[in-house]
Order: sequence, then C-alpha cells, then structure tokens
Amino acid sequence: MIFNRDKSGDQSQPAQAKPAQPQAVQPQPGALKPEQAAKPAEPPRPAVTAPTTSTKAGANMASVISKALKITGELESTEDIQIDGQIEGDVRGVGVKIGQNAKVKGTVYGDEVELSGSIEGRIEAKKVILNGTARMTGDILHQEIKVESGAYISGTLTPELGKSDSKPALKPVAASASVTPITH
Repeated sequence: MIFNRDKSGDQSQPAQAKPAQPQAVQPQPGALKPEQAAKPAEPPRPAVTAPTTSTKAGANMASVISKALKITGELESTEDIQIDGQIEGDVRGVGVKIGQNAKVKGTVYGDEVELSGSIEGRIEAKKVILNGTARMTGDILHQEIKVESGAYISGTLTPELGKSDSKPALKPVAASASVTPITH
C-alpha cells in the first residue's frame, strides 16, 4: 500500500497505485557506468610521507632509517637524517634526529643533533638538543646545548666545537733539521 501526503499533511488515506511506466534512466553525475561497476575496486593505497624538517629556509625531506632497520657501518648524508632504528657505526648528516626508540653506537656528527633515544659513543655538533627521553653515554662537543628535564648523560660536555684553539699548534720538526744526539 502506498501512502500519499496531501497538502494538509494527512497521511492516513491510501493513494491510488499508479501503474509503473518505463522511464529513461539518466546517469547521475559521478555514477559508475555499467562496465565500471563489474570490475572489483582496488583497495586504497596508504599515503607514504616522509618527515620534513624546517631547520633551513626551505623545508626539505629527511632520509629515514625506520625502526625495522639495523645498520652496521658508517651512515653519511649531505642532508638531514631521521633515525628510528639501530645504527652500529658513525653517523654524519646536516641535521640528525634520533627517535625515542632508536639506538646508536658510534659518533654522531652534524650541524644539529637532536636526541630522544640513546647514543653510546659521542656527539660532535654545533647545536645539541637532549630531549627528556634521551640516554647519552659518552662525550658531547658542542657550541650550543639544550638539555630537557629527564635526560640522562654519562660523559663530559665540552662547549668548544668549532672554536679556534687558543693554544698555538705544535709545529712538527722538519725532516731536514739536523738533530745531534746527546751522549754522556
């Protein structure tokens, strides 16, 4: 039974059923064509994005060592590096970020090093940031350092990286210099 609403809003009276008349089907905007509807839809692919850093004028993409990776050997980049895995060896980059669960055994070099995970070795950087979850076992050479509450450091902090030495350098003896041994 089909109910029809009249102008007064009363729905209690049944409407007369009209015979169905064939109508031309107009495609809806954005609707699938019959040949498209038969194909199974591909599952959506997740978007892959790399972390970006904004330490420089333009934001650039960092090379990422994921938590599933363990690298033995030296790691060197002319750009930024984000480490979330494990590295056994030295790391060199412009900006080096060591994630909360990351572990590095070796020396980390960079203009800026930010540690949230752990390093067993050494840091040599112009700017060092030790977040509250940082575990540093070794020495840190720096120009500028920021240590958050909760960070653990077992080593020395030396604020001299990049400064010229105030002591004169020792000059090696020239190979042509004559040395006369003293005998008694």
